[in-house]
Amino acid sequence: MTRRELLAVLGTAAAGTLQAAPPTAPVTLARCRSYDEDLVSTLGTMFDQLGGLERLVKGKTVTIKLNLTGSPGLRFQGRPLGITHYTHPKTAGAMTHLLGRAGAKRIRFVESAWASSGPLEEYLLESGWNVRTLKSAAPNVVFENTNALGSARKYARFKVPGGGLIFPSYDLNMAYEETDVMVSMAKLKNHETCGVTLAMKNMFGITPASIYGDDAGKDEPNEKPGNGRVSVCHEGKRQPATAAAGELDPKSSRVPGHRMPRIVAELNTARPIDIAFIDGIETVTGGEGPWIRGLKMVNPGLLILGTNAVTTDTVGTAAMGYDPRSVKGTGPFKTCDNMLLLAEGLGLGTADLKNIEVRGLKLSEATYQFG
Repeated sequence: MTRRELLAVLGTAAAGTLQAAPPTAPVTLARCRSYDEDLVSTLGTMFDQLGGLERLVKGKTVTIKLNLTGSPGLRFQGRPLGITHYTHPKTAGAMTHLLGRAGAKRIRFVESAWASSGPLEEYLLESGWNVRTLKSAAPNVVFENTNALGSARKYARFKVPGGGLIFPSYDLNMAYEETDVMVSMAKLKNHETCGVTLAMKNMFGITPASIYGDDAGKDEPNEKPGNGRVSVCHEGKRQPATAAAGELDPKSSRVPGHRMPRIVAELNTARPIDIAFIDGIETVTGGEGPWIRGLKMVNPGLLILGTNAVTTDTVGTAAMGYDPRSVKGTGPFKTCDNMLLLAEGLGLGTADLKNIEVRGLKLSEATYQFG
């Protein structure tokens, strides 16, 4: 671990100088056993417990990052994608309706669709979504596949405050700049490389494969990407297209359990989340998708909502039966560093449950043992 990384984990800005306490924000929990329940009412109550939704979104452009990890053709036990490892269309519909009712000016759904630069609507249709119903849930609902340049003329550069841990900046689709409120709609899941995949890890999907993908161009983006981001991000076997910034230290560890938690933490610092939502009604345990051996279906019957990604993910990790402050080799972080602590060290939010107010359902009543 380098000095920069050690300081990030310890939460110090410089040797001998204590950093200000990381920000905190309340997180609310709710019991919800089925997608057939009144999700609008439940989610609306949760927003009320956080001070109301209108104050956050009225008159604003809201961008919703979905969690559609992996190809729509990869299904676990033949089940619908939304009850295993994808965002469920009913939670997306409920969120959309509430945002429209609260006065959002525009609602944009985004995802870097796997191995595709085509319209996101087509990807959603392949995933079993009723796009027409979703578009009618609120005024001015639009879609953008952020795996490439899309409808924009250029990429937006997001610098990592403090200089970064792996990359100093990220070049992203303009949709992530042309927004007022960023929403991450995640599932309550484990992750093979990062231990857990919640609201923060969901944001890794905002990186365009055109630049950070295995088949990205050497110098310029490949606007028709057909692969994932393993070589560039997970393993560091190659650099992103040189149109974007390269790594700070190409000689640093190439181990995915070292790289990915840092990339997730700094990416969230560069493009922060304003509303973090985690669906734990039905999900999987043991990994992030059907390509992971030992995956199992679980029904925690839980929804989690907050306005700070770190505090929300900290409560989510605890609700999975883990210690959010576990270090590498313990808890869910068996083969990786703890991205919650890394994000805390970067000043994004607190990962200390003692400093987080939990509203709604008690955490002790919500906890479901994932492992």
